[in-house]
Amino acid sequence: MKPSEREAEYIARMEYEKRKKLEEEKHKKLAEEEKKRLKDLHYMRCPKCGMEMIEIDYKGIKVDKCSECEGIWLDAGELEAVAKLEKTGIDKLFGVFKK
Repeated sequence: MKPSEREAEYIARMEYEKRKKLEEEKHKKLAEEEKKRLKDLHYMRCPKCGMEMIEIDYKGIKVDKCSECEGIWLDAGELEAVAKLEKTGIDKLFGVFKK
């Protein structure tokens, strides 16, 4: 028995949806793998020069300083935490990094 035109259309649509879902899952997995690879490659590296970062914990705020260009970097939420410090606390925080 041959399937009717509607049945053939339905079967083709279901096959398309199945393959589309498989491709989306494959792309999602590749994107996750690429994200992990990039994180491993760049983790604790200076965004400016690419050298190693040194992490310093000051009053619960983790401040990253580049070992080469001496740039100071803050992660999400850390700027707000620094802003809540009194001026003397901020001076002491950045005094840690002075030569």
